[in-house]
Amino acid sequence: MNKAASWSQEEVSLWLTDQGLQEYCGALRSYDGMALLNLTTEDFERTPLSRITSDGGRLLLEKTETLKIEHHIDVHKNGHANGHLVLNHNGNSASNGKAQRNGIANGFHKELVQIPMLEPASPQFPPEWGKTSVALVYALCCFIFTTVVITVVHERVPPKEETPPLPDKFFDVFDRVEWAFTVCEINGMVLIIFWVVQWSLLKHKSIVGRRFCFIVGTLYLYRCITMYITTLPVPGMHFKCSPKVNGDWQSQMRRVMKMLAGGGLSITGSHNLCGDYLYSGHTVMLTLAYLFLKEYSPRRFWWYHWGCWALCAVGIFCILLAHDHYTIDVAVAYFITTRLFWWYHTMANQQVLKEPSQSNLFANVWWYRFFQYLEVNVPTVVPRHYQKPFSWRSLHWGHVKYTRIDSD
Repeated sequence: MNKAASWSQEEVSLWLTDQGLQEYCGALRSYDGMALLNLTTEDFERTPLSRITSDGGRLLLEKTETLKIEHHIDVHKNGHANGHLVLNHNGNSASNGKAQRNGIANGFHKELVQIPMLEPASPQFPPEWGKTSVALVYALCCFIFTTVVITVVHERVPPKEETPPLPDKFFDVFDRVEWAFTVCEINGMVLIIFWVVQWSLLKHKSIVGRRFCFIVGTLYLYRCITMYITTLPVPGMHFKCSPKVNGDWQSQMRRVMKMLAGGGLSITGSHNLCGDYLYSGHTVMLTLAYLFLKEYSPRRFWWYHWGCWALCAVGIFCILLAHDHYTIDVAVAYFITTRLFWWYHTMANQQVLKEPSQSNLFANVWWYRFFQYLEVNVPTVVPRHYQKPFSWRSLHWGHVKYTRIDSD
């Protein structure tokens, strides 16, 4: 660290990654050590640095300030060696070439009073698995409540013979393809598997996990409200809805358990109820899985992002192609999912938005206190760091060894 001024461009990039500031690697790829030390607040008011962060580069400037102090000490330590002032027999500082190691010159030495300088602590990201467990319980409760509401709404769906499907522009243009909905569910399962594997390799998986649980739980809670207050008729005459149980709560509970056991998927034979149209739960899962896969994967994995986007886009298109949801169901689901994801992450990445104030209108949302509870100890943007959870060698000796994988 004492020779930061002589760093190469590659060493600057490695230092940024090590400090959890890898988002600056692209903008500062042409900077060497001296250019890094000369960064000022004015540089963060101009592109490209102004686009990276909204805090004016405060965290990066604090770290470079520490490097400047260390560089200043290194430059002005003539006559010092290992923290000792070298004196000759006349009591004067020894000149270059006459100084001996450890401050000893002709048998005399004098020690400097050393004042330790503390470096600003780098952001810490406490796992807080207890909070993650709370978020998981919240998501599970929302899933169960959604399933119960679906069984209730099913009893209110008018017979398709009496109330035909509503007009839909997409249905007018595209004829129904019977196997399309199966493709949608397969794409959704592939994206979820990708996300589970990717999440398991994340270094800060507890923080990301509770974010996913909270967002997906809230989306399904909103879905309970929309499909209960407005019950739409079936989107097509091809639907074969289960018979109504007319208040038999035991039969309804059996249906709830069957849907939960099969994940609410048609290909598992667990979902043959009607009425859960506004809005589309399949669109929610497809879109949310893609957003998390892209947000918490390395930026250079563009091929991975495009592949996940293609799976998501084809899956959503197949929902409509199967005529299993109205177009408004898909449009509303996409809008609510993307906005909630973007709002939550904007609030989580900006420390000022975690405190209620007159200028922070996000504090008016009903889940703001829950958000504070989950994110209060997350100081800044969660770095996209990955690690191997174990190796064969560590398993052999009964120890878990973590290996860091830089994401950029």
